Amino acid sequence: MSASGGGKAIIAALLANTGIAVTKFVAFLVSGSSAMLAESVHSVADAGNQLLLLVGGRRARKAADTEHPFGYGRARYIYAFVVAIILFSIGGVFSLYEGVSKLQDPHPLENAWLPIVVLLIAIGLESFSLRTAVRESNHVRGTQGWIQFIRRAKAPELPVVLLEDVAALLGLTFALFGVGLTILTGDSMWDAVGTIMIGVLLVLVAVVLGLETGSLLVGEGASNDDVHAIRQALDAHEGVTGVVHMKTLYLGPDELLVGAKVTFTPGIDIERGAAIINELELAVRAAVPIARVIYIEPGLATVSAAR
Repeated sequence: MSASGGGKAIIAALLANTGIAVTKFVAFLVSGSSAMLAESVHSVADAGNQLLLLVGGRRARKAADTEHPFGYGRARYIYAFVVAIILFSIGGVFSLYEGVSKLQDPHPLENAWLPIVVLLIAIGLESFSLRTAVRESNHVRGTQGWIQFIRRAKAPELPVVLLEDVAALLGLTFALFGVGLTILTGDSMWDAVGTIMIGVLLVLVAVVLGLETGSLLVGEGASNDDVHAIRQALDAHEGVTGVVHMKTLYLGPDELLVGAKVTFTPGIDIERGAAIINELELAVRAAVPIARVIYIEPGLATVSAAR
């Protein structure tokens, strides 16, 4: 997977969540805590999500063919969107269901010390996973703030892992809150409340992920900085008098399509015009390296730019 895909962050999260899921299930079976069951399902869903992201990255590397002439780059968006659905349906909805069931049919915890130990260990492991995701994200986010990075990132894997890890740490805190108050008060209602809080959290994260990856699936254009750089590359050529219109589209996180109609200096013949187009393509790729599919058309300045 490319650097933008955050392969290290995904693998770190996969290993952490797999180990955490096993220990949480053991703690649930021993204690009967609904918060531990919700957290167990949450970790299983997260581990499955990381596998999906790895599969999506591998599928995106397939070469273009006659059925998909622009390649499979958007497969990464599709798998990230599936991750959001899984997080909502398996993690969030199940946790809400389990929490409400515990409220309706409360039962005391057994061996309550075990969930506390497991939750503290899980917080440590999830912190390591989040630290890895933050370090990988810092390589590509530049000067963007974290919210801006999550909203504008064209590679979906790192924002997905970041949000999952943050949600996991908050979920563990909610579970610790519910189990801890249940031990202190003897009222298992708090265990159910912690479970419901986990469910609400996961649903909210899933909605955010769904909206952001959905926008990428519909098709997003280049950033303002990249659009400006491409226009400068086109305008800088001595044979070009202006850009009539230009459109961009991400074919995948690391591949940008650029279509532009430009006007040439009057009197240029067909052969020279073709040479200028080739030179413009090289200039655009030099300015924005991910602009790999470029179509430049000669036109007249009187043609509507909205066309």
